[in-house]
Amino acid sequence: MPLALGPGFLAPEGLISTFGLLGILAVVFAESGLLIGFFLPGDSLLFTTGLLTADGRFLHTPLWLVCLLISLAAIAGDQVGYLFGQRVGPRLFRRPDARLFKQSHLTKARTFFDTYGARSIVLARFVPAVRTFTPIVAGASGMHYRAFLMYNVGGGILWGSGVTVLGSLLGRVAFVRDHIELILIAIVAVSVLPIVIELLRARRRTAQTRPHS
Repeated sequence: MPLALGPGFLAPEGLISTFGLLGILAVVFAESGLLIGFFLPGDSLLFTTGLLTADGRFLHTPLWLVCLLISLAAIAGDQVGYLFGQRVGPRLFRRPDARLFKQSHLTKARTFFDTYGARSIVLARFVPAVRTFTPIVAGASGMHYRAFLMYNVGGGILWGSGVTVLGSLLGRVAFVRDHIELILIAIVAVSVLPIVIELLRARRRTAQTRPHS
């Protein structure tokens, strides 16, 4: 069943069949830390990459090498985002909206970063759009570089390799291949679940510390 989650070549299978592994790495790099990368496919692309690596349709590279390169691209993208945020600093938050830049995305990432601190570098990997802007916010906010690097490497490997391996394993199941679009929607929903749980915990802690009238 062809994958059609996205316009034209931005659909995961179309992107992979057209540009191959280099295209995957470019998208992962851009989505991980470039301002223009927030609209690119992320989780669905990695899942589809694992699936297509398993069946050998468009990708003939060993899975371990695919995971290694994707993880490196994700780590490098966040690194560039952090350095960009560090260089631009507060000016970024005064930048006017443009076709490929919206202050609302930056505001969400900043709120996310303020809420979860260093953990946001890992958690944001699994949240579309937020993962693009969080390393930029981390750099602009003056997050200690060593702490950022540690969480960046861990998050890049967990997201880049984890979702790809999941796609490879589940891609061998006939039901998954026949219902791939529904599976990709479920992947996005599950990826947001840890954030929902953390928000509920934070709300409960706030309610418990609030003085009773």
